[in-house]
Amino acid sequence: MTTVTGRPPRQTHDALGPLRDREEVARKLLAASARHSFDPDRDLDWDAPLTADGWYWPPELVSLYDTPLWRRMSGEQRRELSRHEVASLCSLGIWFEIILTQLLARHIYDKPLTSHHVRYALTEIADEARHSMMFARLIGKLGTPDYPVPRRYHHLARFLKTVSTPSGTFAATLIGEEILDWMQRLTFPDERVQPLVRGVTRIHVVEEARHVRYAREELRRRMVSAPRWERGLSRISAGETAFVFSVCFISPAAYANAGLDPHEAVAQVRASGHRREVMQSGARRLTDFFDDIGLLHGPGRRLWRASGLLA
Repeated sequence: MTTVTGRPPRQTHDALGPLRDREEVARKLLAASARHSFDPDRDLDWDAPLTADGWYWPPELVSLYDTPLWRRMSGEQRRELSRHEVASLCSLGIWFEIILTQLLARHIYDKPLTSHHVRYALTEIADEARHSMMFARLIGKLGTPDYPVPRRYHHLARFLKTVSTPSGTFAATLIGEEILDWMQRLTFPDERVQPLVRGVTRIHVVEEARHVRYAREELRRRMVSAPRWERGLSRISAGETAFVFSVCFISPAAYANAGLDPHEAVAQVRASGHRREVMQSGARRLTDFFDDIGLLHGPGRRLWRASGLLA
């Protein structure tokens, strides 16, 4: 519903129901963190050898799956590609989590320091630091290079996080977490996948579930209370974040290191109906939520279309 000026009226709740008390949400998340947190260095068997015939990612989630190039590849080369794609995703995850810790630290800078809300943000920052170290250790175990994002996007992220609004902060958090979370929920129960990779994804899924709830609650709250200019800027920045995330998802260098022509591989991924469905399925819960709270309206929606994440 809008007013005759086109500006949404201020409300005490949104389309998804009444807003929850911020301190109560944080208190519950802190209790969940106390019950279900991990130390990856101790809780995973890093010394166990990788299996010779194991996948590193479910084949259906490998970017080239069911393309003409995939059908020409041997089983060994397909598994090798899955190894490099996991390293690429871990590298992307580290980059994104470093950005998110900076945004979270800025979010709590002016908040009451003894509140549950701030305590949980600090808990999440600690989680993200452990996750980044876990991903880096996994890259080392895989014996692959790391895969930094292209320099232009690395520097673009400096600008985006500098101008990020509070609602933009939590929208970026969800974009970085929910799509990979969907894939990881398919990965950790999959017995075709290397046990170590399954263990890493399980830890990440359990702990990221709390991060997602924290971000969703804050984003809903902000989209109700924020001034009109902030909501408009956040729609554009969220669309730009989605576009950068989708472009950087798998590094072309991962294809080259798996013995493929990166230009041919990238072209076939872009043309793949299966890959498009995978990415849109991973993003669907997120885009439905963003649509419900008004974050997909306006020019930002075109960026979402360009990203390929919006069905």
